[in-house]
Amino acid sequence: MMGLFSQAGSTFNRVVKPRGSIEGGDDKPPSDTEPDDTSILSVPYTDSSDEDEGSIITSLISQLRVGMDLSKVTFPTFVLEPRSMLERITDFMSHPDLIFGAESFDDPEERFIRVLQYYLAGWHIKPKGVKKPYNPVLGEFFRCRYDYPNGTQGFYISEQVSHHPPISAFFYISPANHVKIIGELRPKSKFLGNSVSTTMEGENRVTLLGKPEDGEYVITMPNMYARGILFGKMVLELGDTCMAKNEKHGLYCDLEFKTKGFFSGTYNALAGRVRKNSTDIGEVSGRWSHVMDFRNNKSGKKRVLFDAVKDGQNVSPKWVPPIEDQEPNESRRMWNDLTEAILDKDMEHATIAKSSVEDAQREERKRREESGIPFMPRFFEKVDGRWQPKLRLPKDPQEATIAVQEWIFPSTVSTSSAASPTKSIP
Repeated sequence: MMGLFSQAGSTFNRVVKPRGSIEGGDDKPPSDTEPDDTSILSVPYTDSSDEDEGSIITSLISQLRVGMDLSKVTFPTFVLEPRSMLERITDFMSHPDLIFGAESFDDPEERFIRVLQYYLAGWHIKPKGVKKPYNPVLGEFFRCRYDYPNGTQGFYISEQVSHHPPISAFFYISPANHVKIIGELRPKSKFLGNSVSTTMEGENRVTLLGKPEDGEYVITMPNMYARGILFGKMVLELGDTCMAKNEKHGLYCDLEFKTKGFFSGTYNALAGRVRKNSTDIGEVSGRWSHVMDFRNNKSGKKRVLFDAVKDGQNVSPKWVPPIEDQEPNESRRMWNDLTEAILDKDMEHATIAKSSVEDAQREERKRREESGIPFMPRFFEKVDGRWQPKLRLPKDPQEATIAVQEWIFPSTVSTSSAASPTKSIP
């Protein structure tokens, strides 16, 4: 999930190295962090590629002021990860086995730990280098379906419901496995000199449909920092604190994502305490890029929450409609020309494709302003200050599966995919 830097991130320190930049020393990025794929910079914009690249970087730096909001800064295409942020959110749905079946445990503390596992397992997924996904345009949406090995299914839909400020609403559900997740992200980025910070406002709200008496499990996000963007080593870190909580049972986890100090510390470390009201019941420790553990204070026993080295590749695949079957404002179709250009390392075409989408968005906004018709999201609505899907779910899992399928994929429903078994993954 490291590419969630929706407003910032760059590789321009690889092109322009100011006087005094660090070329060696002990300040090395983590061994599991891939170096930036700057080979694409060798693809010329014109015959004088080095000169053009340098002018692009100079132009980018000229836009920056310490403390400024980066929402209106234009980043060059070579810093982009070839997918929209709306799709990037699906990284948190990559390891469903960690949360499926959580409702079967009688102990509320164990259910809480299972939800915590789901959340922590989403962070290890990251692109090569320090990249940012596409900033979604207003009204853009991404949808997909998960077909699990036991015949059950999961469904995901996300939509850009606001442009200023940028807000991405998302909804995941697997009726047969009794899990529902609703959330929203409101990123705010600032330039801090030699780094960029992104404050990830918003939350995940998890419901175990088999345990409605639990209410919601609410999880907030850490902040993100791109270090060394002007000099030194380029590293993307998670930092600061976030919280997972279930107020019905008085369960809380205060998590600290630790950034590496200049002279000491390690990359990608986290620590936290799990408590019931004011009483500590356990500790979380480890590295989100490697192994994370939970130690029970009462028994003294330690268990692995998630091993990214061992299990990180076991990502649940998602089915996405083919490009030709997608709607014009569906993420992969909308950004298809840009994605193909990035994959082909054709930065000139990529710049044109990116500008085409953004220009069309500006024209659409102008038409709405002239007509006086406000934008209305298609899949989500604001209820009591929170974004909710425009969907009323039947209680029966099989009926709910069909209802969700028809709501998200109205033109692609098939009898084979809609008739999903209702058993749960053990």
